[in-house]
Amino acid sequence: QVQLVESGGGLVQTGDSLRLSCSASGATLNRYNMGWFRQAPGNQREYVAAISWSFGVTEYVDSVSGRFTISRDTAKNTGYLQMSSLEPEDTAVYYCALSEVGTWRDPSSYDYWGQGTQVTVSS
Repeated sequence: QVQLVESGGGLVQTGDSLRLSCSASGATLNRYNMGWFRQAPGNQREYVAAISWSFGVTEYVDSVSGRFTISRDTAKNTGYLQMSSLEPEDTAVYYCALSEVGTWRDPSSYDYWGQGTQVTVSS
């Protein structure tokens, strides 16, 4: 049974940093890509970034490129989203997910999802 557990969210001020973690179990992660999505109230789930577990190739949505860094620790089966220069527009519930095939930016490509962690950025 595949499980993803996010942690690291919280309340911060504009310009602060946070690191989100996504601990994975029950999956052979080399088969997957890990993505991060976010969803603000009243909005659709939005793609943020993704990484191929085997090769470490990364991709970001333009709005976070240069501010967020996605990474993974293969020994710990944990993915990370380091977020810097946070803005109120980054406020959302952040989810990690695993995809075996498909387009990284498409939520329907992902087979497993975590429960989410709240990030709130105050102005």
